[in-house]
Amino acid sequence: MEKERKLIIAGNWKMNKNVAEALDLIQGLKRELVQVKEVDMVVCPPFTALSEVSKQILDSNLRLGAQNMSEHSGGAYTGEVAAMMLKEFSVRYVILGHSERRQYQKESDELISKKALAAHAVELKPIICVGETLAELEGGKTEQVLATQIRGSLAGLTKEQMGETVIAYEPVWAIGTGKTASTEQAQGAHAYIRSLIAKQFDDTVARRVRIQYGGSVKPANARELMSQPDVDGALVGGAALEVRSFADIIKNSI
Repeated sequence: MEKERKLIIAGNWKMNKNVAEALDLIQGLKRELVQVKEVDMVVCPPFTALSEVSKQILDSNLRLGAQNMSEHSGGAYTGEVAAMMLKEFSVRYVILGHSERRQYQKESDELISKKALAAHAVELKPIICVGETLAELEGGKTEQVLATQIRGSLAGLTKEQMGETVIAYEPVWAIGTGKTASTEQAQGAHAYIRSLIAKQFDDTVARRVRIQYGGSVKPANARELMSQPDVDGALVGGAALEVRSFADIIKNSI
């Protein structure tokens, strides 16, 4: 059965790969994935590699994403990177509100919504991350946490902007731990997120929005996860750092 929404699989390289290593990985992915048309494929290197990776993928079916950006368009914000600076490197997507930034940089839902609006202002597509911790899961608070994060992180977006936004459901307890949500857990959370979007926007927007799963996605579990009706792709961490594992996740999803 063909999905209503085109799958989107993004590799979040986090703070890994120098420029030479990044180019090696890109050359391998270009070779492995040259025939793939059924999936939107995004690579998200660190800022330092964006320029060189951008040159290498301009003629390919890979798209470029960044791992973060400022809510400001420019000015006296030392160490920050503005959306228009990312556009210079043909960046199409930007990850916002990843759980690591929520945890280590104390990013709030309000800040993430400002960043999302700044991204849309220059036609960058945000990948907005939401998800619960192990304590929240065990406390039965998953839906409460998701409702708060979705409402806050998407505040102020128009229906049109929401249609061009990707949501990544990343249960924090499954990131880099080897634990993965069961297909039932993943589908349940994705369906719930879609219902929240329908309430905040409308059913048409909710049907259009792509919701990725992130949290120890591997070639072995990709097919089952991607076959769920409300799972529209993956935000891949560790497995995106090797040609074989990332390419196999994509191929196994088709």
